[in-house]
Amino acid sequence: MIAIVDYGMGNLGSVRKALSYIGYESVISREPDQLMHASGVVLPGVGAFDPAMAALESLGLDRTVKDFVSSGRPFLGVCLGMQLLFDGSDEGVNNGLGLIPGRVKRLPKPQGQKIPHMGWNDLISAADPVFRKGDYVYFVHSYYCDPTDQAHVAAEALFGIPFACAVSKDNILAAQFHPEKSGEVGLSILNRWARRTR
Repeated sequence: MIAIVDYGMGNLGSVRKALSYIGYESVISREPDQLMHASGVVLPGVGAFDPAMAALESLGLDRTVKDFVSSGRPFLGVCLGMQLLFDGSDEGVNNGLGLIPGRVKRLPKPQGQKIPHMGWNDLISAADPVFRKGDYVYFVHSYYCDPTDQAHVAAEALFGIPFACAVSKDNILAAQFHPEKSGEVGLSILNRWARRTR
């Protein structure tokens, strides 16, 4: 059973629906014991960095996430859930989970385009087999993750600058885009990750 972390700031229902569509049972939970017994965990997120970290910490889920990652089982961060894995963000002052070294930075405004980066874009590179170069996926974000070690970049997209739109480290995989909102391509990405939970 895959568990989706409920800390009050995620698109939980759409993630659960997408997992169900590809044949994976999941539960939405904020109970540490239930999360720790899952075969895989998804940390979604929509909103701002500091309130999200404060919500995780108030529920004790920051520790649970770290403990689950230490277990070696598959972990997936989505959108804000990816950003929270880093040391900190230019968007706020709170520390992140520190599971992937690096910082979250504001996207520079490309000429003739607007921030946030909202809409469909393709992956210009893919280093993890869950992703495919050319995958066309859906983004909504104003900040991007800048890992200290470029070996942690799992995929890149281009919005004014090339940026890491997915990262991986050991059993952690995370995407800045929304696979659950990215049609058949997104479902295929979710499916390739979810297979790791079996």
